[in-house]
Amino acid sequence: MEHTQYLIVPGWQGSSEQHWQSYWHRTLPNASRVEQKNWLKPERNDWVAELQSCIEHMSGAIVLIAHSLGCVAVTHWAAQADAKSLAKIRGALLVAPADVERVDCPEALQNFSPMTQRRLPFTSILVGSTNDAAATPHRAAEFAQSWGSQLVILPNAGHINVASGHHRWEQGFAWLYRLQALAELDR
Repeated sequence: MEHTQYLIVPGWQGSSEQHWQSYWHRTLPNASRVEQKNWLKPERNDWVAELQSCIEHMSGAIVLIAHSLGCVAVTHWAAQADAKSLAKIRGALLVAPADVERVDCPEALQNFSPMTQRRLPFTSILVGSTNDAAATPHRAAEFAQSWGSQLVILPNAGHINVASGHHRWEQGFAWLYRLQALAELDR
């Protein structure tokens, strides 16, 4: 059985200690997290390069667990990554991806535009919400279709972060385990 590692990919402003990603980082075995140099003024190329660096320094199978702008960084990374790096990825859980093309997108995130339209070369599940200000359910469905992701839309879950009451988000583990089961079937 292959040794699975989890790589947490936070979004804009990082994930606070109360965020479910931080809880998962502390809870999951073999978990690490991408630490960006600038969480407040994200630069797409820097974020993609840091994600690449983390993946290069890991061995074995990797499951990416991304939130918000971290999801967008993952898709930009996958669109230009080399075959050796891509081969390490078993799957990606993409939670509440931020639509960087939306009219009210914060200026700090706009350099991540346009959204990647390329299909991801690994298994993925996109978890969105009926009332996420960062991406409508319609846009989340468009992203899932473009990326080849299985789509899950949760009712009234907001941005699936601390502000929407998701501190541990233990029900999210069900989607992580589903992702891993799907990834095994796709191998």
